Amino acid sequence: MSQDLYERIQRLEDVEAIKQLKYRYCLACDDDYDAERLAPLFVEDAIWDGGAMGRFEGRDAIRAFFAGASKLVPFAVHHVTNPLIDVDGLQATGHWYLWEPIVFAQGPQALWMAGRYDDRYRREGGTWVFEKVSLDVRMLSPYEEGFAKVRVAELPG
Repeated sequence: MSQDLYERIQRLEDVEAIKQLKYRYCLACDDDYDAERLAPLFVEDAIWDGGAMGRFEGRDAIRAFFAGASKLVPFAVHHVTNPLIDVDGLQATGHWYLWEPIVFAQGPQALWMAGRYDDRYRREGGTWVFEKVSLDVRMLSPYEEGFAKVRVAELPG
């Protein structure tokens, strides 16, 4: 096999592995923000930046945040689409759109959330993990009113 073909196949395998990583992240989030499944998806010095929902540095801080997240958000369904993934050796970046029905416990209040994830990944020990997850919330609209009336509501709490 030529070096060029090998590199192209490796890139395709890396992109698919990163898509699987993002899927595991969404699955664990939608399963009551399972912190013990989420934490290993991040490198030790990772950053999770949810904007108004907080910024957490280090795997332990990320684990602690997610351990309490289901008390604030008892229901969410993460739909991520349109991945744009760029692999450069042991590093990669990814951009995804997010569409998420979400319920905040206070109220309780149902909202529609939309945004974009801007991620950085690192391959460690042959496995792709998150180096940084950044969420840019573009819409957080009360279910009852919709995004035509309220595009970005204040977070309950």
